[in-house]
Amino acid sequence: MIPNPATDSVLNTQSNAAHSFFAGILGDNPYFQAGFGLMGLGVALTAARQGIVLGSLALRRRMLVTLEINNKDKAYNWFLAWMAHQTLRGSHRSAPWIRSHQLSVETMVEQRNNGSSSALFKLIAGPGTHWFRYKGAWMQVKRERETRSMQLMSGVPWETVTLTTLSRDRALFPELLSEARDLAMRGHEGKLVIHTAWNIEWRPFGQPRRKRPLQSVVLAPGTSEKIEHDIRTFLERRQWYADRGIPYRRGYLLHGPPGSGKTSFIQALAGSLSYDICLLNLSERGFTDDKLNHLLSNAPERSFILIEDVDAAFNKRVQTSEDGYMSSVTFSGFLNALDGVASGEERIIFLTTNHLERLDPALIRPGRVDLVEHIDDATSEQARILFTRFYGGGEAITGIPDEEVGQLAKELEIVIRDEMKQGRRVSMAALQGHFIRNNGRRAVEGCRSLFVSIRRNSTTRQDNNDSLG
Repeated sequence: MIPNPATDSVLNTQSNAAHSFFAGILGDNPYFQAGFGLMGLGVALTAARQGIVLGSLALRRRMLVTLEINNKDKAYNWFLAWMAHQTLRGSHRSAPWIRSHQLSVETMVEQRNNGSSSALFKLIAGPGTHWFRYKGAWMQVKRERETRSMQLMSGVPWETVTLTTLSRDRALFPELLSEARDLAMRGHEGKLVIHTAWNIEWRPFGQPRRKRPLQSVVLAPGTSEKIEHDIRTFLERRQWYADRGIPYRRGYLLHGPPGSGKTSFIQALAGSLSYDICLLNLSERGFTDDKLNHLLSNAPERSFILIEDVDAAFNKRVQTSEDGYMSSVTFSGFLNALDGVASGEERIIFLTTNHLERLDPALIRPGRVDLVEHIDDATSEQARILFTRFYGGGEAITGIPDEEVGQLAKELEIVIRDEMKQGRRVSMAALQGHFIRNNGRRAVEGCRSLFVSIRRNSTTRQDNNDSLG
């Protein structure tokens, strides 16, 4: 292309004129030279920056969705457990945060009955920002910990987990939480969870325990059926209570000698109803009426509240420990927590005691305790049933023919009956421990050594029952 000198001359002239114009405005303008121009330029740049920030925030709000979970919510521990489960798969693709530089460790210790133990370490995402992919959608996990402020009663730092993803994938949040919940509940299927009081909140104690069959606890004929029928009837009559304005709560008192099976029956009953147990110790130091009322009113759903040896907790309306320490829980505060104005509803309480005569009549009146049942030492029929369940099942399993097991059970029944006539008793715990250590024949031959006189010191009897399980 041949350059045109005339055209180039025109363009150069226009450019020089424009340059001279702006130079005249900026260079010869006294206001710009005084700094107003620079200030205006700064204001313009600041406005542009704010516009970009606001625009990005608006775009983020429109295109992204966040979900915040704090550590007071049950889903918090469920989600962390789900994250830990992903790391156990051994695939970095399914758990990309395993490559993060911000990790936390969760240690699980299993203590076995023989004294051995094992520990399992699980790495999960620690405080910081992490990314993972769930069902084809990328999600950001931001775990934050507030170290400058603690939860007032527990002393645990406040923590939050914030999940962020595209707005189109918001439906994945309920699916992820449901998966985390199912994973957590899977470990509790067929098991019993024991909760204990930690300041003003309930926390699981140890690992979930395998449920004990209700028929494995042998009580006097009709006792187990009576209690089970009463509690099942109560659970089916929620609306009946509401229609008549009656507080929906039930109290049970099981009394009897040590080793008779009171606590074992409560555990088995809770397992058969798929309930948990909240174990409450009234002698705990620092326990007050307010804490007691709060715990009873905020017990986990589908749980029994178990208070053992209530006679020792309040002796002559004053709670005192063995070392002379007097608890802050008062007898009147305990009564008000059971059925006072501020007491909670939808609650089932089990009390146990070895000495019914020591309990204050105000504690066991109707409305606070609705059913009182005596769980006594082994009767001849209980011993026969327990023996049959231990050694029955066929010669291939127990080494004793069923016919001989039946004959030995009758012999044991006669022994129990004769000893009871002489004022000598044996607890179910002692019989069970005796059956565990011996085969059927030796169990019947040596059972007479287990009997103790009901007039002997109760401390000796307690020690005997504890040693025998």
